[in-house]
Amino acid sequence: GIPVLYADYVKLMFDLQLVAFQTDLTRVVTMMMGREGSMRTYPEIGVPDPHHPLTHHRGNAEWIEKVTQVNTMHVELFAGFIDKLKSTPDGDGTLLDHSIVVYGSGLSDGNRHTHNDLPVLMVGHGGGFKTGTHVVYPKDTPMTNLYLTLLDKVGVQQEQLGDSTGPIGEL
Repeated sequence: GIPVLYADYVKLMFDLQLVAFQTDLTRVVTMMMGREGSMRTYPEIGVPDPHHPLTHHRGNAEWIEKVTQVNTMHVELFAGFIDKLKSTPDGDGTLLDHSIVVYGSGLSDGNRHTHNDLPVLMVGHGGGFKTGTHVVYPKDTPMTNLYLTLLDKVGVQQEQLGDSTGPIGEL
């Protein structure tokens, strides 16, 4: 069955992804850690309130702190997955050396439902990306420009993807 604790469930899903990569069943995975409108609570980290309503904090410092706790937990779980990729041998390197992992959100501010200036983290060395940088793209650059560029980096030639306007510059 599905583990009761959220963290156990997410770790299991990440472990399944790792095994799929390790056995070369796939090298493409999509995982949503928290669906839109989620009413999930996180009592194990002291947040008994439903997640989605907390994101509509209206400036309430207590609610902002609870959302921060949830986001921190999500990022820590993601970091655990990255550590496992980094420590799993794969050919002449590790799974992380041969992967591109994108972590982010479709909203930059849940309180206002804004979907510009999205927080996105790319990890891994696959595709020859320059790592260890913070890049800010011009205002109104579609997120699909990043995905179009990722496709190109892994050898999938595509002229357009969704509302993309073209590949993004140097990554």
